[in-house]
Amino acid sequence: MKTIVVSAVNLNVGGTLTILRDCLAYLSEYAGQGDYRVVALVYKKELAFYPNIEYIETQWPKKNWLNRLWYEYVSMKKISKDIGPVYLWFSLHDTTPNVMAERRAVYCHNPFPFYNWGWRDVCLAPQFVMFALFSKYYYQKNIDKNYKVIVQQQWLKNEFYRLFGLSKDKLVVSLPNVPEQKEFAGGEQLNDEYHFVYAASPNTHKNFECLCQAADILKRKGIRGFKVFITVKGTENKYARWLYRKWGKSTPAIQWIGFQSRETLFRYYTESHCLVFPSKAETWGLPISEFSAWNKPMLLADMPYAKETAAGNKQVAFFDADNPLALAEQMQKLIQGDGSFLHTVRQQAYDEQVTNSWDELFSILTK
Repeated sequence: MKTIVVSAVNLNVGGTLTILRDCLAYLSEYAGQGDYRVVALVYKKELAFYPNIEYIETQWPKKNWLNRLWYEYVSMKKISKDIGPVYLWFSLHDTTPNVMAERRAVYCHNPFPFYNWGWRDVCLAPQFVMFALFSKYYYQKNIDKNYKVIVQQQWLKNEFYRLFGLSKDKLVVSLPNVPEQKEFAGGEQLNDEYHFVYAASPNTHKNFECLCQAADILKRKGIRGFKVFITVKGTENKYARWLYRKWGKSTPAIQWIGFQSRETLFRYYTESHCLVFPSKAETWGLPISEFSAWNKPMLLADMPYAKETAAGNKQVAFFDADNPLALAEQMQKLIQGDGSFLHTVRQQAYDEQVTNSWDELFSILTK
């Protein structure tokens, strides 16, 4: 019986935790067939617990980066020896650890080596800037030792090819499995006011200030009859507090709704006319895929990730993520009933080795 190890000790929240759950849910059935033993190194097993999987839990690496690096490049080598002969070691969080394994693979979902940070990031999120600066180097360490390197989009594949000199046959584009939203995408109850929505965590690369500035520009131009719903409360961190100080009281059209459950967020999608997504760094941009189910307008940052994620959508316009005036002009047109500038986004052309499911991915990893 061959052994597959999944290392994911750093994944305990958000979209990356969803990736871990989806991966282990698939491997649980895979292991149940009796051909493979599956071992998972996780933060806490109750976060992603499935039958037919052996778990090793540890919270220590998550405490700080020194712990994480020691665990990845020292501790895991001993763990791999203790587990026994390992056929495939699959790291789900960017780093390629020092392990004893016949094959290694790494899933890369961090776009920050390619993020052009600015002084606002330095002032409001210095730890994030340090992370962005060094992420290139922890990606690079041992990356050429992998059998396959998995990314979520073609533009990331191109960047990895350019930055790390990997052969293209080593790079696999694994398209995220976005669940259908049919249970939500009907019975829209649109308000007389024009509603925009932006769902994201309050981090500097999410670029909430572009949307806030655009709303403020519309206010100063005397444009009325619209609201902008953002999933920021204004107290979460230094960046959120800065946003609220600048626009929390001066721009009434901005609605500070804070973090939302999936059900309530999709209610906002249902009741909104348009999604705005000004983020400067994503490996996918899940809200774009989610909002697509409604076939309503989307205003998106003119970035490679957005063009891939929005492919096939029929009511889309892109804007310079550093130009709130351009965004304000697009918002004004929509408020006034002009959607003539919206267009269909062409489908993405992919190189070879593109997967649409965990089954297809593990067929490549284990063949």
